[in-house]
Amino acid sequence: MREARLTLKSQRFRQEREADWKKLERLLDHLEAGQSHMLDDEDVIRLPVLYRATLSSLSVARAISLDANLVGYLESLATRSYFFVYGTRTTLGERIWSFFRRDWAHAVRSLWRETLVSAAFCLLGVAVGFWLTRQSDDWFYSFVPRALAGPRGPHSTTAELAKTLTGSGVDGLAFFSSFLFTHNAQIALFAFALGFAFCLPTLYLMLYNGLVVGAFEAVFVAHGLGVPAGGWLLIHGITELFAVTLAGAAGLHIGWALAFPGQQSRVAAARAAGLKAATVMAGVVVMLAVAGLLEGFGRQLITATPARYAMAAFTALVWAIYFYGTGKER
Repeated sequence: MREARLTLKSQRFRQEREADWKKLERLLDHLEAGQSHMLDDEDVIRLPVLYRATLSSLSVARAISLDANLVGYLESLATRSYFFVYGTRTTLGERIWSFFRRDWAHAVRSLWRETLVSAAFCLLGVAVGFWLTRQSDDWFYSFVPRALAGPRGPHSTTAELAKTLTGSGVDGLAFFSSFLFTHNAQIALFAFALGFAFCLPTLYLMLYNGLVVGAFEAVFVAHGLGVPAGGWLLIHGITELFAVTLAGAAGLHIGWALAFPGQQSRVAAARAAGLKAATVMAGVVVMLAVAGLLEGFGRQLITATPARYAMAAFTALVWAIYFYGTGKER
């Protein structure tokens, strides 16, 4: 007798509400089949209303212990609806477009404090490395290994150094360029990866990277080649060094979150910081790739010093506009 009453109650419950379930199911079938163009404005407005009505039906069905088949059907319907009402359904192409259009620049802007600190330590390293190398040639080899410096050291002649800047001696130029690029890529990776150690290794790496650049420039300045050397370096260095700076900012962001988690646990703070920092690092990889192209092609094709500085200024302007000049959220 009790089972008969439950069956009758289930049938009546279904009859009263089944029309809405069928409407929702029909809308979901169109959406899942990629036929969203077949829905009009009323259908789109009706979707969340039908979803909430289905949740209400599911709650009642569970409360009065209706048959398991009906409960399972409503659970499936509610789950399917959830992903269209609240979920994000984007293709890979849409995600990539969103990354370049908004996500990357937004993540970089949000780390502006860390970026300033990272850049300050790098510039401090440049100044110190330049000054120390000008005081004594031995400091150059404290920052740049002799095997990698080769003929581009304090004891090189002006003619030898000039050849590396004008396109002559391409083999030596390519070797040292490859060293600089690999060095900077490694610095970027470690600056990010070691940020969890409360920022200290990251700050050291930013300082050290600046020391290398400063020592390198000091050698050329001593031979009266400071301006050409600056153009040779900056045509790809603007992008490359900015990428390293952003990697340092990402590492500092994680380290700061661990050191000062605020109201969150350290694990939760590190997780939130890691998501933002990972977005920045994904962009750093792109910047290093662009720097590699500028190094491999731009610097070989553009040999005039004024043109090199113009190209460096252009890349600086492009990055500045992209990160800080457009796409700001309301």
